[in-house]
Amino acid sequence: LTVNCLDRHVERSPDRVALIWERDEPGTEVRVTYRELLDLTCRLANTLKKYGIQKGDKVAIYMSVSPLSVAAMLACARIGAVHTVVFAGFSAESLAGRIMDSECKAVITYNQGVRGGRIIELKTTVDKAVKSCPSIKHVFVAQRTDNKVQMGDRDVPLEEEMAKASSVCTPESMDSEDMLFMLYTSGSTGKPKGIVHTQAGYLLYAALTHQYVFDYQQGDVFGCVADIGWITGHSYVVYGPLCNGATSVLFESTPVYPDPGRYWEVVQRLKINQFYGAPTAIRLLLNYGEEWVKKYDRSSLKTLGSVGEPINNEAWQWFYHVVGEGRCTLVDTWWQTETGGICIAPRPSEEKAEIVPAMAMRPFFGIVPVLMDENGKVVEGNDVSGALCIAQPWPGMARTIYGDHQRFVDAYFKVYPGYYFTGDGAYRTKKGYYQITGRMDDVINISGHRLGTAEIEDAMADHPEVPETAVIGYPHEIKGEGAFAFVVLKDQASHVDRVKEELKTMVASKIAKYAVPDHIVVVKRLPKTRSGKIMRRLLKKVVTEQSNNMGDVTTLDDPSVVKEILDAYQKYKEKRSP
Repeated sequence: LTVNCLDRHVERSPDRVALIWERDEPGTEVRVTYRELLDLTCRLANTLKKYGIQKGDKVAIYMSVSPLSVAAMLACARIGAVHTVVFAGFSAESLAGRIMDSECKAVITYNQGVRGGRIIELKTTVDKAVKSCPSIKHVFVAQRTDNKVQMGDRDVPLEEEMAKASSVCTPESMDSEDMLFMLYTSGSTGKPKGIVHTQAGYLLYAALTHQYVFDYQQGDVFGCVADIGWITGHSYVVYGPLCNGATSVLFESTPVYPDPGRYWEVVQRLKINQFYGAPTAIRLLLNYGEEWVKKYDRSSLKTLGSVGEPINNEAWQWFYHVVGEGRCTLVDTWWQTETGGICIAPRPSEEKAEIVPAMAMRPFFGIVPVLMDENGKVVEGNDVSGALCIAQPWPGMARTIYGDHQRFVDAYFKVYPGYYFTGDGAYRTKKGYYQITGRMDDVINISGHRLGTAEIEDAMADHPEVPETAVIGYPHEIKGEGAFAFVVLKDQASHVDRVKEELKTMVASKIAKYAVPDHIVVVKRLPKTRSGKIMRRLLKKVVTEQSNNMGDVTTLDDPSVVKEILDAYQKYKEKRSP
């Protein structure tokens, strides 16, 4: 695999730029050629080997986006080790949970991270995490800043060791179905699942979708601004572009640092040809106005892409007309951690084929979408809606959930036997195009990050004064969705504001800051069926203010609970409005 991503390009054009590291401080970018990336990768691979990492071992990577973090992924692949990248915004507890579930032998991290002008304490978080992880033998620590951090017995200074290592490392020979990486994603239960991707099919699918969806041409600069901690970063920052011998941008900063013109200043300075980002960032920037975009020359742009959640029409129009000046192809891409790469997107297609705003539209080669009704029957014809399934296997699909194949079967293949169930609902238009309508389970999408509401509930349930919680998603104009929590307190008279702050802190430390609910409403009790199941759809109706249309409440244990919750919600709203 790394031979496809590195060696074959080094043989033909060693000085071609593989990575442009757009560091946090504007104007300090670093270019890394294919030859240099191979050298970094081999030295890192030899260092891992020296410390006992072998084929099949698991390695956690907890790093910010950089050439070294890409080299860490590739070094694992070169020696046949399995990487699991954990987004550097996750808490120590989240990191520890993933390390323990995947049985990692080592962690690769930085002393600190830098983002949006702020220092992020990565090594300190790793130290806290590995306290509860007996499987970890070594922590490899690279230097992103000049600040000293505490180094203990199992800590290895990475760059010092790499300097001593050989720059030649024979790649391990791998089977096409050997594991390449694991990546944790949220499901509808509280425990994140380790999605497993393998070698050949995954790489092929990432490379082909990168080439055809974005119309990538040799010599283009591909700018995907995702973090490597997400599947988008794996497929469209690292594996797809490198397999195609592309020049890939690594974006370390944020869309608003040092100001809301950052993306477009980068496009101008690096002459980016394809720009791939999330609707949440577009919605954020749209609020700052057009002048931040128009300040910079965007004439290098040919293709714009959107990923992570369905893009709303307003954001699409702004992205297309303001950013792309109405001359760039805009591809709204639908796919998942589990699919490995893009499955539905407006391109590839016949030349100049129509693109409908805010719609993923066309299945990629080999993808056969079907819509299913409540009874598990295929919905035929057009102008119809249903549960989105895929009817045939494709090379990039996940192979299992690590350590829990039964959960894999249950979650994706049991619901509609003979089909892969995506968990999303979709509409097929009169012309036969696909539009994704959103999740069909208790999973929400906050700023493009998938999160099970059960995870947030589990985090809050550990509070001694909170016996019960229910979390739902609600529309948020920047984040797409936000978390809205209803909580029951043991002692109604207890200090509500203090408890709310404690709950927010708990969610941030157990999961991550982005998971913290925007709103917490205290209620006497939650709406439950006679069998004790919380009816979240009623809470959703309250929050989206459709309480005049509650639907069937006969299964409720006590229907009077609805008025209680409406009253509590109204009070909460009045208290908040100035």
